[in-house]
Amino acid sequence: MYIHPVILCGGSGTRLWPMSRGGYPKQYLKLVGEHSLAQQTALRLSDVDDVVSPIVVTNNEQRFLVAEQMRQVGVTPSSIVLEPVGRNTAPAIAIAALLAMKNAQDALLLVLPSDHVILDGKKFRQCVEKAASIARDDYLVTFGIDPTEPHTGYGYIRSGAALVAGSDTYAVDGFVEKPDAATAARFLQEGNYVWNSGMFMFKASVYLNELRRHAPEIAQQAELALERSARDADFVRLDTDAFSASPDISVDYAVMEKTSRAAVVTAKDIGWSDIGSWTALADLSDTDEQGNALLGDVLIEDVSNSYIRADHRMVAAIGLDNVVIVETADALLVAHRDKAQDVKKIVERLNASGRRESVTHRRVARPWGAYEGIDQGERFQVKRIEVNPGAQLSLQMHHHRAEHWIVVKGTAVVTNCDQEIILTENQSTYIPLGATHRLRNPGKIPLELIEVQSGAYLGEDDIVRLEDNYGRVASA
Repeated sequence: MYIHPVILCGGSGTRLWPMSRGGYPKQYLKLVGEHSLAQQTALRLSDVDDVVSPIVVTNNEQRFLVAEQMRQVGVTPSSIVLEPVGRNTAPAIAIAALLAMKNAQDALLLVLPSDHVILDGKKFRQCVEKAASIARDDYLVTFGIDPTEPHTGYGYIRSGAALVAGSDTYAVDGFVEKPDAATAARFLQEGNYVWNSGMFMFKASVYLNELRRHAPEIAQQAELALERSARDADFVRLDTDAFSASPDISVDYAVMEKTSRAAVVTAKDIGWSDIGSWTALADLSDTDEQGNALLGDVLIEDVSNSYIRADHRMVAAIGLDNVVIVETADALLVAHRDKAQDVKKIVERLNASGRRESVTHRRVARPWGAYEGIDQGERFQVKRIEVNPGAQLSLQMHHHRAEHWIVVKGTAVVTNCDQEIILTENQSTYIPLGATHRLRNPGKIPLELIEVQSGAYLGEDDIVRLEDNYGRVASA
């Protein structure tokens, strides 16, 4: 019985703002180690026996981020499922279960969030083996993390009777919402409570049967959304109307808290963290003798117990204790470590005021490469554009702006109305307002150019796409 991993990549994490944003959430960031969290999740599976290619569930906006990050580490998903709207984990897992059963009726699902850290891959593999042994007996298994402190930010699972002697596998006796400090301390003392990690293992058929029993509308809409789905290159595009009609609910509420077949495997010492705050990330980081984690170009004087990260500029700090400082190209966060969770309040205020810093970075990923804003003012904007080898932008036009392109690295093939020209380093061209145009990189190295836009309106929604390799409609 093969294990079919399901990697959930649809989150839009904001608790690690300003690095994690709606358009580029934390699972795609290199926060711990040389790979992003999503890449680490996929690579972690290489040590698990009997594993097939993963099913990845994400959304339309992040589809090319997922595909590119998986390509970079040599992972080819069996399917990349695109949710038209977020509907939490129960519907997402239902879609994955239906897909897995098309290939194997006895498929065993290993459901993994893409934004967690697990430092000990060997012990993780051992936990998966224990979970698989009881999931094959039709249990729905969740992974519980052995608590190290009375944490109030996690849900808890109460363990019941042992299912296999000496194997850390138990029947679930109950699920508990995030407790207050006193209750969490009592849980830690009693010893039969574990943190709810959000990782699961069960037969696809057993999960779907329990879903049909306890949340039939989710099962029905998932089946309809997949039946009406369309395949587009590497992606499975779920039907919008059918999937949107599904209840928005987690797998815990829809199934795990209601089934009589819930089991828990206690994951001890696997080095797990959901990196739910800058404080949690600081706790995972290497520190100096004063307890500081310093990343990037950072200079300090009389600083202790602090996490300071500089991504673009030098950051200097003097006379501080127990703070978090995170610098990006367009935003700077300064917070006391005890208040790091409150960054979500800043994000809420940014969203309420319509500011873009909660959603996008100055550097914005695109399926063909990326662009980065350099300067802007009244009626002009300057961008640095990178086009991957062999990639091209859509054939497009603008109603409100003209553009100048200057190549600084590589070779560009430019379509400008009915002309096609080749530009190399230090050469330039002008795209008049209303002209049909396209940019292509025919070379083996990235193409880099400077784009100067001028006009009455410079928004990204002033793009009329006429042809596109990436299945995008006429919007940015």
